[in-house]
Amino acid sequence: METTFDFEKPIADLQMQIDKVNQVAEKTKVDMSATLAELQEKLERTKHEIYSNMTGWQKVQMSRHPDRPQTLDYVNQICDEFIELHGDRNVKDDKAIVGGFASIDGQSVMIIGHQKGKNTKERQFRNFGMANPEGYRKALRLMKLAEKFNKPVITLIDTMGAYPGIEAEERGQGEAIARNLMEMSVLKVPIICVIIGEGASGGALGIGVGDRVYMLEHTWYSVISPESCSSILWRSWDYKERAAEALKLTADDMLKNGLIDGIIREPLGGAHHNPTEIASSVKQQLLTDLAILKARPASQLVAERIEKFSKMGVVIE
Repeated sequence: METTFDFEKPIADLQMQIDKVNQVAEKTKVDMSATLAELQEKLERTKHEIYSNMTGWQKVQMSRHPDRPQTLDYVNQICDEFIELHGDRNVKDDKAIVGGFASIDGQSVMIIGHQKGKNTKERQFRNFGMANPEGYRKALRLMKLAEKFNKPVITLIDTMGAYPGIEAEERGQGEAIARNLMEMSVLKVPIICVIIGEGASGGALGIGVGDRVYMLEHTWYSVISPESCSSILWRSWDYKERAAEALKLTADDMLKNGLIDGIIREPLGGAHHNPTEIASSVKQQLLTDLAILKARPASQLVAERIEKFSKMGVVIE
């Protein structure tokens, strides 16, 4: 059964009406085309109205839709070939982050991304997309490999945050993320980052330093989730909607504040309604930027990347 959020109820109700009219028309053989056309038009109008006026919290909900495409879905749709590489050569292979060499329209790239899992068993296997230090160290190993062979790096971000367990802290979670920020800022190959779902805190930023950073339309990117923000400020999750608005975490907010380079529009109703279409849009954006960035010398890439991130957070009133 498809997941429907509260704000999508008017759409679900209209769809139910259309299904009932279709059933009646089929049983009675009565021409109901005029009624169906009217309902269909109302449905499309309602969809446009709802999906173009979503609040911050509604976008957070949409980014967590269980059917939303994940990293491996994009890899399968976008890449001609993909060879997954495993392990950080130190502790183990973190299943929350996947990566490897891939080919996109004949161009070799290194793709790295969070993988949450689709069902309960897979989510447990993937630790819900929350990486341990070895996940970030694996990602860095793959980036260094890409640099060695002069291949661009593409990262797909979708995580509730880095894993906050004691064992992760014991193995240096903060240090692993900090090292990635440092190393990515001076990596001598193009880096393109795309937030495809949730972009939470250092867990997202650990693979989020790039020459180009994009967000899909119904995603979020913030230092903290609305629920956690609400629990810290109000000691309750009841204010998560208010927190979502205050955090300015939507793609539109992030673009307005100069923290990302662009927004990739999703199919009406979200990426899960047409995974092929959204994969095509992401692929087109990647190919466009790869053509531009690959033509630039490494020294220019690094200088511009450092300048880009150094400007962030500077406010003049």
